[in-house]
Amino acid sequence: MEKSLTRNGVTLFYEVLGSGPTLLLSHGFGASAAMWAPQREALSAKHRLILWDMRGHARSDSPEDPAAYSEAETVADMAAILDAEGAASALVGGLSLGGYMSLAFALSHPERVDGLLLFDTGPGYKQDEAREKWNGFARRQAEKYESRGLEAAPKGPETEGAAHRSATGLANAARGMLAQVNARVMLGLDSIAVPTLVLVGAEDKPYLGAADYMARKIPGASQVVLPAAGHAANLDQPEAFNAAVLSFLEDHFSRA
Repeated sequence: MEKSLTRNGVTLFYEVLGSGPTLLLSHGFGASAAMWAPQREALSAKHRLILWDMRGHARSDSPEDPAAYSEAETVADMAAILDAEGAASALVGGLSLGGYMSLAFALSHPERVDGLLLFDTGPGYKQDEAREKWNGFARRQAEKYESRGLEAAPKGPETEGAAHRSATGLANAARGMLAQVNARVMLGLDSIAVPTLVLVGAEDKPYLGAADYMARKIPGASQVVLPAAGHAANLDQPEAFNAAVLSFLEDHFSRA
């Protein structure tokens, strides 16, 4: 079922499928809820699956004010969606930027997170120099959208079907959401106290080290490395991805 809500003047688009324990999945930068197409049926069979478009992306609004884009605003958007669906807590997960925001949500609202699913993502940077290098990448993404419009959208399996409406929204999202301001998330990993799945594609070289780090730092985390999968592991190997996620959910959250 397609739904929307408006928070502080920004309308967010989301979908709800199935019934059962709530599972909120967040997409990567430049992608949309469409990237979860191979997971819709499998993950909604026993769960209430919520898929959403982040602000600045696809069907959700793209406010003009750059200050409307941040980690804090994204976390608040996620909380608002759960509130709208009457979910006091949920399983929370995502890929790439969506995974990072899921971590940020868990650290901001630990009482609302039953479990974490982190796909092809990282926890940020402890060193200012490394963070600034990443932020330079984020700024370049923004500049591409500002100079080339929607033609600058990254080409990859996870961005297919993402019907973006605003290059300005994506530029603002790059500067305000993709860029990072501190090491809060990385420094908070050892405080996570819920079952956590860390999954990464074996060919997603930039994120293999981050996956190993998170699996070590998050107490009791489970780690899966999917062969023959890159950054969009859920699309490169959908059957193996779904099997890994369902196995994790069954192991930790199955009802007697």
